[in-house]
Amino acid sequence: MDRADVAIIGGGPAGLAALARLVKLGIASSLVIEREEEAGGVPRHCGHWGFGWQSHRRLWRGPRFAEELRRATAGLDVRTATTALAVAPGGVITLRDAKGLSQLMARRILVATGTRESTRAARLIGGTRPAGVMNTGALQQHVYLKGHRPFLRPAIIGSAWVSFSALLTCRHLGIRPVALVEEKRRTEAPAAGAIVSRLVFGVPVLTDTRLVAIEGKRAVEAIAVEHRGERRHIACDGVIVSGAFVPEDHLLAPGIEAVTAGNVRGPLKTSGACWREGVAAADRIARSLE
Repeated sequence: MDRADVAIIGGGPAGLAALARLVKLGIASSLVIEREEEAGGVPRHCGHWGFGWQSHRRLWRGPRFAEELRRATAGLDVRTATTALAVAPGGVITLRDAKGLSQLMARRILVATGTRESTRAARLIGGTRPAGVMNTGALQQHVYLKGHRPFLRPAIIGSAWVSFSALLTCRHLGIRPVALVEEKRRTEAPAAGAIVSRLVFGVPVLTDTRLVAIEGKRAVEAIAVEHRGERRHIACDGVIVSGAFVPEDHLLAPGIEAVTAGNVRGPLKTSGACWREGVAAADRIARSLE
């Protein structure tokens, strides 16, 4: 069984920042466990500006920020394409990679697995099950990592900041959303977002409007929505289910001693704030190992 002083689960901004800081503090037996093929987290496929200021006092696009995180941990033990399946008392982590199952024992564990958007199923969205329904993260991977246009005229469900990020992602490949649908009376993001959506992107924001069902056989053909008791159909060829984040905290079972950093705990934070939490968590862990 492999052993380490610190095992960090999650190779996004918080996890990579923690690894770099721990090694700098002399805790060389530290490693990151990352299930994706490449470390860097969500910023890898966020092609818009707004990253790096809180951490590096630079203004970058997401992929450039992720590149800087990887550069800062180059040569360190970052195990990509490796999934942490479970954490047992005593610091034993069960891992799965291309070689199969293995175990690692760590004196300290930092969980920085982040958060994810709720699925269609979790939101109890009715209708048929055609192709072309995805969350914002999946859309960003299609567009920025694969250069692929999964649809041309989708509807966006939700109005959080990430929903307007979906607008930017769509614009990158000439995708033109037909509407942004929010069941509450106001958008979750500041009202300025709705103004920008309408005037800059030409996308109407439909508040106080509930998604009733997704329609289509093999591919999305329309959505049925309801506004103040009136139901109508909006033609579209895709649906982006955005926001409603839930933490990836399944590894934090009762009885497990672990430090957390980033979006696995608390309200949703920016990537820069997650980076700073990773550094702070590394400082706490280093003191506990003295």
